[in-house]
Amino acid sequence: MNYHSPVLLKESVDALDIKEDGVYVDVTFGGGGHSREILSRLGEKGRLFAFDQDPDAQQNKIEDSRFVLIGENFRFITRFLRFYGIKKVDGVLADLGVSSHQFDAAERGFSTRFDADLDMRMDQKSQLSAKKIINKYEEKELADILFLYGELRNARALAKAIVEARSDKEIKTSFQLKEVLQKFLPKAKEHKILAQIFQAIRIEVNQELEVLKEFLEQMPQLLNTDGRLSIISYHSLEDRLVKRFIRTGMFSGEPEKDMYGNTDEPLKKVGKLVVPTSKEIKENNRARSAKLRVATLK
Repeated sequence: MNYHSPVLLKESVDALDIKEDGVYVDVTFGGGGHSREILSRLGEKGRLFAFDQDPDAQQNKIEDSRFVLIGENFRFITRFLRFYGIKKVDGVLADLGVSSHQFDAAERGFSTRFDADLDMRMDQKSQLSAKKIINKYEEKELADILFLYGELRNARALAKAIVEARSDKEIKTSFQLKEVLQKFLPKAKEHKILAQIFQAIRIEVNQELEVLKEFLEQMPQLLNTDGRLSIISYHSLEDRLVKRFIRTGMFSGEPEKDMYGNTDEPLKKVGKLVVPTSKEIKENNRARSAKLRVATLK
């Protein structure tokens, strides 16, 4: 697939344990690879709903009477499914992160490889872009983002350099940003550090961690009794949230115990953590950091 090569395709769809007449949701439609695989396993009465806020994904829409593509952020999953009369589903699949198409479309500004406008918006209607963050955020805000979302130890120094540079002229493109931060980019680690910087800005632009939290919190009410959640993450910030919510039903702290020492977590994990094979990583390098976790109602 040119638009996006689906990661852990068989494993993530197998994890849904698909019923032929079930109702399923692919919340990260992208190129439609996972959706096509789900549809191939559904019978005539099965239904599949997909979400993707990126208008570019609409070109991959599948012509199938069992399929509905919703052009919205998956943080609104419950609200939009109710619009279609769906209150419970048998499975939800999420392939988090950025699609290959978004990385490869230079004008979207997601990649460190191209000199493009600092954009990074998955939702083109959003008012918040990477350019706005780089040029308008206070120094402390910038430092916090780079530290929390990019896990960069020198976040304060990076933020200071950005603020000083933008006082002379607006930082408009990815290569201009790279030039401003060049002294922090030793040749051996340049790509890695830039990737961390871009990841931090992208997460803030798209509110990715907040979206993920809102999405996960809806799963206990949305899934049928034996429904499955199949979720692929690509960096430790996402994976930590997913792992913790499956284990405790919370994102911080520990669940309260009753008088017998029992806790009441809504989900339970199914199987072990799944990662791509060396063969898949060789064929699709972007799969290298993928982690698949599966859960069902407790």
